Amino acid sequence: MSFYDDDLKDAPDRVDGRAKVMGKAKYIAEHKPAGMLYGYLVQSTIAKGTITAIDTAEAEKQPGVRLVVSHKNAPKLTIPERPVGARPFYPLMSADILFNAQPIAVVLADSFEEARYAASLVKITYSSSKADSDTRGMFEKALPEARVTPDRGKPLEVFATAEVKIEAEYTIPFEHHHPMELHATVAVWEGGKLTVYDKTQGTQGTAGYVAAAFGIDRTNVRVVAPFVGGAFGAALRPGPQLLIASMAAKLVGKPVKVVYSRRQLATAHGYRPASTQRIKLASDKQGKLSAIIHEAVHNTSSHEIFSEGLVGISRSLYACPNVKTSQTVARLDMQTPLWMRAPGAVSGAFALESALDELAYKLKIDPLELRIRNYAETDPESGKPFSSKELKECYRQGSEKFGWSKRKIEPRMMKDGRWLIGYGMATGTWFAGQSPASARVTFRANGTVLVESAATDIGPGTYTMGATIAAQGLGVPIERVTFALGDSELPPSPGQGGSTITSSVGTAIKEACEKLGTEFAAVDAKTDGSPFKDVAAADIVVENASIMVKGKPETKKSFADILTANNLPQLAVLHRSTVATAERSKYSIASHGAQFVEVAVDEEIGVARVRRVVQATAAGKIINPKGAHSQEIGGVVWGVGMALTEVTEVDDRYARIMNPNLAGYHVPVNADIPEIETIFVPEEDKIVNPLGAKGLGELGLVGIPAAIANAIFNATGKRLRDLPITPDKLIA
Repeated sequence: MSFYDDDLKDAPDRVDGRAKVMGKAKYIAEHKPAGMLYGYLVQSTIAKGTITAIDTAEAEKQPGVRLVVSHKNAPKLTIPERPVGARPFYPLMSADILFNAQPIAVVLADSFEEARYAASLVKITYSSSKADSDTRGMFEKALPEARVTPDRGKPLEVFATAEVKIEAEYTIPFEHHHPMELHATVAVWEGGKLTVYDKTQGTQGTAGYVAAAFGIDRTNVRVVAPFVGGAFGAALRPGPQLLIASMAAKLVGKPVKVVYSRRQLATAHGYRPASTQRIKLASDKQGKLSAIIHEAVHNTSSHEIFSEGLVGISRSLYACPNVKTSQTVARLDMQTPLWMRAPGAVSGAFALESALDELAYKLKIDPLELRIRNYAETDPESGKPFSSKELKECYRQGSEKFGWSKRKIEPRMMKDGRWLIGYGMATGTWFAGQSPASARVTFRANGTVLVESAATDIGPGTYTMGATIAAQGLGVPIERVTFALGDSELPPSPGQGGSTITSSVGTAIKEACEKLGTEFAAVDAKTDGSPFKDVAAADIVVENASIMVKGKPETKKSFADILTANNLPQLAVLHRSTVATAERSKYSIASHGAQFVEVAVDEEIGVARVRRVVQATAAGKIINPKGAHSQEIGGVVWGVGMALTEVTEVDDRYARIMNPNLAGYHVPVNADIPEIETIFVPEEDKIVNPLGAKGLGELGLVGIPAAIANAIFNATGKRLRDLPITPDKLIA
């Protein structure tokens, strides 16, 4: 089905859509408890060294200013013991400077404007050292302890004697999140209890983090995040503003709000690390891969080790008997990189899928045909069967819809006026994870349903997903279902990351609805003449807000009637789902997709435009069709940015980010985005989880940058291996 198919007209709209477009959805910075003070951050102007003095006298004289908090007067936190060089950053805990624009103080005032002005008057004196942020030569800077997986077969020997081989190096720069909602925290202490409204992807993980930092019981911390305005990794780890606002509120005895400005945001969270990857591919003359060698290095910070899996995709995507992979990190004097949509996979896919395209041209084999010739029917790493895999059907449907057969294999053969036209394709994959999760489902006598979970919704449609599953599970209109989420005091949920919330929380909701049916049967069974006495749970059928014994429609009773007969206002079930680990371990479980892209390139001025994209995806059962299509389209947009525009510019003299704003950091706008068509290939999977659903939020991005780069080569004959592919590189 495609985005424009008629069968989408009956799919539910976003249940939170009206609240968002009408301004009724309350984001973090919009919370304003009585007596709240505003905090404005002071950031370092060096990247490495120590603070020798902080002069706050002038700032503290200003109207409305209540306090300036720095390492000199901040409450001391309980910080887990870690080896030197492996410690996460905790703000305001010492005079040490670990990265440029590090938050080093916060000014508290009665108004935002007063706090901002006073912050400009805080004077900092430093003792500085030379910082290193240069991403060139990262292999030479890399730490010796590489992440090396044992070789499969004999890749080095096979590559040395191969009939056909290619080798190339690919680079990706720093890339930063720029979500619509800025990172913000509102902290409120009431006695020994702390409530924080925080931009987070995991309310309960954040609550545990804060409780540990302040040395208080977890039950004394509540984290609230009903709406999150974009994250995709940017809010997986608590941001510095969380602890800063909480410390400041504790000191002044009033609620405190701290919001990063757009300019300050670049050091509020992690970013996609800069990486260099070296790929070697070998094959016979028919294109059958005989060896893959994939080495990668990306940066981490000077104070903490962070590593994401760039090379794993080369071990699992294609059938190849001889594979060697290794990965390490290089320390730079920057903030720690963290997770950014499709972490590791999209970077690794850019290298692997570009290299495979290069091999296809050397062999004079169609790039799609080359992938089919190396299709993995079973997991090439483990030998396990896939729980489901409809990638070949993705290739077929996607290429047919795109018109891939019209592609000219030789570069520079397709033109439209002054524009050179190129077609490119790639493959994407993402693991299909699941974590234990809980949900409470309550059916009320008035026919409405309340679903509760601590899960967050960062934009992919979690509200709609949960309401849809409950509506289907209980047989009620979705309009009668309310999904309450984003509160750490609700039933436990994993954080929203890795495209696992539907499989985790969705499963809990589905199973809770099933258990609710058996609870209604148990309540009714206590009455005389009940048809549900001694009936096994497996024989209870739930439909249309009613229960009946399987095969006996005459036994049907509505939930409302059972509640009324028993004088009950409602009936609720709290259920915790588990993961069928033993069964899942027998299979390889992943989502797959194929991406087809048309680009147009004007060589005279170096402009490359994406004209069309067809993305075919196999991700199990699609729970929320409109939301799923939107997620895939969003992945394509992100991929256009990664391929053509996005780069965080750093002045290596000062290790300072030079474009921490939307004026200098170029994300795609409407004019950059073409017609995007997404196709969901039906895929039945009874192993992945009871819903049969796989994650796709990350998957939609994975192959796009490589597909665009491959299309540009088909258009121009220029192989560009350094992202983003900007006009200066195209005309060089």
